[in-house]
Amino acid sequence: MTNQKPYGSVLLKAVDILDFLFEHPNSSLKEISDGLKMTNSTVLKILDTLLLVSYVSRDDRKNYRIGSKFMKYSNQDSKQTELVATTLPYLEKLQNQIDETIHLGVLNMNEILYINKLDPKNQVIRMSSKIGITRPLYCSAMGKAVLAKFSTEAYQKYLRTTDLMKYTIHTLTDTAEIEKEIEKVRETNIAYDNEEVENDIICVGVALIKEQEIIGAFSISVPKYRITDSYKKEITTAIIRAKQEIEAIL
Repeated sequence: MTNQKPYGSVLLKAVDILDFLFEHPNSSLKEISDGLKMTNSTVLKILDTLLLVSYVSRDDRKNYRIGSKFMKYSNQDSKQTELVATTLPYLEKLQNQIDETIHLGVLNMNEILYINKLDPKNQVIRMSSKIGITRPLYCSAMGKAVLAKFSTEAYQKYLRTTDLMKYTIHTLTDTAEIEKEIEKVRETNIAYDNEEVENDIICVGVALIKEQEIIGAFSISVPKYRITDSYKKEITTAIIRAKQEIEAIL
């Protein structure tokens, strides 16, 4: 087996510089160059690029440190971890009432990013979804719940700039139909995905709001064959109650 060489030696050098600055903040160009045994010119070119995208910052004394972009990523990850921990007892309580798949998600680049998943305890059929995957806003239950909380301007921009793909024959892609659907969500605070992302899967979702800010969303996913009118009503009642309990402690 041949050793595969990594693509882009400059990228590797940039990573080395970032690692150095994580361990040695407020370092000068010379300190970075000496510490990494690179030439000043090489380090300076890479630093200038990293400055341009806010991965590093430079003070008046020309010392370098990790920039705001990394701080933003770190803060976002911390918020997601906190949301998972905060909601877990309530989602576990919800699952004890409704033994189905529960997903927790956050808004990420105009999609829903799954950050937690609770599998049913006593069901044979389980969903193949995983933490880390994303779902569209316009056709998923969590996505619709979040989209309903967008400002008018943000909502209209989303529809203008999003490729409204059909995932199944049930996926709504006409903007007028989507608007009718989202208006129902605005009125009821609950959203449904009726086989719009996956065939034979029905989802019920709600958004988590704190002081008019979208914190996240969660949903219950059920195989179509288990859904009845009475069971759907039971799920809706339970998920609304869980939403209220979680929002009370956010």
